[in-house]
Amino acid sequence: MPSERFVDALNAQVTKEFAAAHQYTAIATYYSDKTWPRLAAFFYEQADEEREHALKMVNYLLDTNSPVNMEGVPQPKTQFPDHVAPIRLALEQEKSVTVSISELVGIARETNDYRSEQFLDWFLEEQTEEESSMSDLLDVAERTEAVPMLLEEYLARETPGAKAD
Repeated sequence: MPSERFVDALNAQVTKEFAAAHQYTAIATYYSDKTWPRLAAFFYEQADEEREHALKMVNYLLDTNSPVNMEGVPQPKTQFPDHVAPIRLALEQEKSVTVSISELVGIARETNDYRSEQFLDWFLEEQTEEESSMSDLLDVAERTEAVPMLLEEYLARETPGAKAD
């Protein structure tokens, strides 16, 4: 069984993952309301991924006979000054999650919990992809700030086959 310190930190991370899903759903709703279906679909998909991450962590806790403590998530931000601000927020959120996952790896190492450290490897790799994807999206959003529909076109090209909501 993982150390109590690791279990507490992983439970806190579960809350952060659910909070990220909640925030991404709010961002998707914002874009949907503004009639940017590709951006909405992108962030609904991101929300699903964050929920999946939280559930992987919950299942790991259950598999290791560790307690699962579900805590409430903060209210997401729902109002933004422009179409770029939600993406900035998303990138900040991904960077924060990367720091949290890295701290979890540190706890696993300090407590000689090699199984938990190995479990977290997938999340570290995922965070590299998430930060890169969000950073690219922000770069394009900033370049197309004057014509937001160009960002929709970018997503249509870069995510072929993705359904716009």
